[in-house]
Order: sequence, then structure tokens, then C-alpha cells
Amino acid sequence: MHLSSHSSPRPSVPGETPAPYREPEPGSRSEGADAPQPRLHRRGGYPPLPDPLPVPVIDNHTHFDIHGGAAEVPIGQALDAAEAAGVAGAVQVGTDLASSRLTAAVVDQDPRLLGAVALHPNEAPLLAAAGLLDDALAEIEALAAGERVRALGETGLDYFRTGDAGRGSQLESFRSHIDIARRLGKALQIHDRDAHDDVVATLLADGAPDRVVLHCFSGGAELARRCNEQGWYMSFAGTVTFRNAANLREALLTADPALVLVETDAPFLTPHPHRGRPNASYVMPTTVRAMAEVLGTPLDTLCTRLTLNTEAVYGRWD
Repeated sequence: MHLSSHSSPRPSVPGETPAPYREPEPGSRSEGADAPQPRLHRRGGYPPLPDPLPVPVIDNHTHFDIHGGAAEVPIGQALDAAEAAGVAGAVQVGTDLASSRLTAAVVDQDPRLLGAVALHPNEAPLLAAAGLLDDALAEIEALAAGERVRALGETGLDYFRTGDAGRGSQLESFRSHIDIARRLGKALQIHDRDAHDDVVATLLADGAPDRVVLHCFSGGAELARRCNEQGWYMSFAGTVTFRNAANLREALLTADPALVLVETDAPFLTPHPHRGRPNASYVMPTTVRAMAEVLGTPLDTLCTRLTLNTEAVYGRWD
């Protein structure tokens, strides 16, 4: 992944896919003054740039190292496109040792970035089977000590992709991340898939860090009420816009406004009406506007609240 930003042919324009994300026509040449121009977007390609938000917000969970399209977009250009949409910064999130090492390196190179490092719950059984889990956790702790690494994440429990045999090592890894976050004074970003009760029980049994974020919140109103009681943050992704996600919209309405965050989880979970296409931080205003509509809140008011909440978790970006 490249960090440097290079000048685009022209500024990003709402309604057009930002230049770094455009895919060339098949067979077109990429160099030369007479080279065919890339198409702006197509079904399956990156979505067009939405209208910018009236108040800047932060994407509190994204993966710049995972590429959803044909082009590998330099991270500086990805952040430029996000800024053009009113997304002023992001939290780059690690999921394994390689991506966590990368995260710890790039957050010191651009003031628009903060980081989170961890072993994804589906990594834990693989590392445990190879006898490498303890060493990997020790390296995560070392990476997490960086000043601009503000969270342990994404860690947690995933019962969708890991069978019963892997649950023990997932829990061991999750509890270790909780302990590291508490000792280092970092936030905790939780991946919770089909494991709501066990995630809550583990946090309560072990003692949650001061700042806990349920990333890509996937529960309903009941889990939102439990988060309200504990002061845990709920981060809503593009899934809140999906037609079949009434439970998420009910949770958003139930959530304490001071505990609501927003994210992309890019390049995944692209909001409606672009579901199924690759996601990016610049697309997040579509999710924010949908949240404002669900809540019946003025867009600028919601944006201001989201930014205040995000800084309460991770601190300031500057």
C-alpha cells in the first residue's frame, strides 16, 4: 500500500467516481495524451462521490490495505477523496500481524490517520494451531504502544466462520486483547458476529476498558440498550441502510446519541443504493445521511455529534 498522494487530473466532483478509483476501459492504454479516458463508474466498480457533508466526520473503521477494486489506490489519494466528501480522517484497522505492522507504520505518515491493531478472531484459531498465538499477541502489544495507535482492534468473537473447535482460541485471544487495552489505556474495537451474548459476558467478566466500540454494530434494540447501560459505543456501517436491516435502524433509534459512531469497514459493506460494489471512506456520507433520516436529526447536528463522539474514543487527530 502506498501512502503518497499525487495530483489528480482534476478535483473530485460529486456524481463522478474519484479519479484514483476509476477503472479503465478494457484494452485502454494508461499512458499517453491520446489514451482513452477511464469510465467514471460502472456496475461493480466504485460508487460516485456523494455530495460533501456540511460538517466533517471521521471514518472510525476502515481497511486501506484491502483493495475492493482493480486499482490499488495510494492511501494519500484515498484520504484526499474522503476529504472531498467531508470525511476528514480515518482509523486504519489491522486484522493480522501483517496489516497491524502496516497500520503502525502508516499512521505516523499522515495526520489524517489514526490506527488500531489486533488479531481478527478468525486469525486466532489458525495461529493457535501453529503454536504462534502467544508470540503474535506479544507483537500486537508492542505495536499497540505507538502514540497514534489508539485502539486494539478488531478483536472479538466470530461464530459465523469459525466452528466450535476454534472458539476456545478466539476467546483466549479476545481476553488477551481486552487485557492489553486496559493496561495500555487504549480503546477496544470489537468484531462481534453471531456472538452477542458471549461478547457481553466476556467484557463484564474480565472488566471492559474505559472505551469500547462494537464495530459494524449488528445487534438490535436489546443489545443497544445493554450498550447504553455500560457506556459502550455503537459504530454503524453501511448495513444500517440495507432494506432488510430494520433491526439496525431500531438499534440506532435506541442508542444513546452520545454513544453513536459511523464507519465504512471499507472495502466491505457499501451502503444502499451501491450495495455490492466496493466501498471506500469517501462513500460514507451516504450512510451518514441515512442515519440522519432514521433519527429525524438535522444532518449538520448529527455530523457534529459523530465527530465529538469519535474524538471521545480515540482522541484528536491533530
